[in-house]
Amino acid sequence: MAGICDGRVAIVTGAGRGIGREHALMLASEGAAVVVNDLGGARDGTGGSLSPAETVVEEIRKAGGTAMADGADVSNLSQVKAMVDRATKEWGSVDLLVANAGILRDKSFAKMEVQDFAKVLDVHLVGTFYCCKAVWEGMRERNYGRIVLTTSSSGLFGNFGQANYGAAKAGIVGLMNVLAAEGRKNNVRVNTISPTAATRMTEELLPPQALELMRPEAITPAVEYLLSEDAPTRTIMGAGAGSFAVIKIVETEGINLPQSEWTPDAIAAHFNEIADMSTAKALEGAFEQTQKYVGQAAKRAGVKL
Repeated sequence: MAGICDGRVAIVTGAGRGIGREHALMLASEGAAVVVNDLGGARDGTGGSLSPAETVVEEIRKAGGTAMADGADVSNLSQVKAMVDRATKEWGSVDLLVANAGILRDKSFAKMEVQDFAKVLDVHLVGTFYCCKAVWEGMRERNYGRIVLTTSSSGLFGNFGQANYGAAKAGIVGLMNVLAAEGRKNNVRVNTISPTAATRMTEELLPPQALELMRPEAITPAVEYLLSEDAPTRTIMGAGAGSFAVIKIVETEGINLPQSEWTPDAIAAHFNEIADMSTAKALEGAFEQTQKYVGQAAKRAGVKL
């Protein structure tokens, strides 16, 4: 995998600290010119400073790499476009994108304010959309692009007090599914990382002995693979503490009921069969589900499709 990024141009958002910093350092060490983006604000998204991004850029340059600092707010489309334009003007293209920027405003749903829900979605989901949108046409025109989005176990599986964060992170998986389908013919591969690491985002959630095992640099090898020439597409990869896994959304085979049994009681009576996970599989797209349901109904009705 050595030198997988030689000659490539990369943007890493939220790269001033934690996981994003490790991604930026890796990309630079592999030969990429890196835009180190970070608003430099507090964990809740307030404030801002270019200092965290500049510190990482200095570290990259001291190691012989190429990088520039950028303080764009990813929830501001004009700033994101300006960041991409700046990188393109300086280095000719943007080939790799790691959408990592994020904030936390955790509260139980009963106590969550509307503005806290909206702001977290603006940064995580809308900000990821803006970054992808800004690089998309260039990648399609050059028939090359690698994009890694960032989801979370909170979005995939749920976590108390994170309705805003969980909703945003689940939405990112939906965005990946569509972008992977649309980018396939132009060799634009889109994947998602679900990281678990000790950062300022998690430092208050875990005991010290667990945090010691969950170093941010343990996530980066998965991202490096998902940015490589041979990367898959439409893959969710979990990573943390040296463990790596693939996460899939699956659907059971289910059953088709005659119209006389389109009732809640019939659903309850057949629920174990409907929920039989031994028949579950991942679907390749939305229409595959439609075809399955129609096929089951046609079989019951004796209709040849």
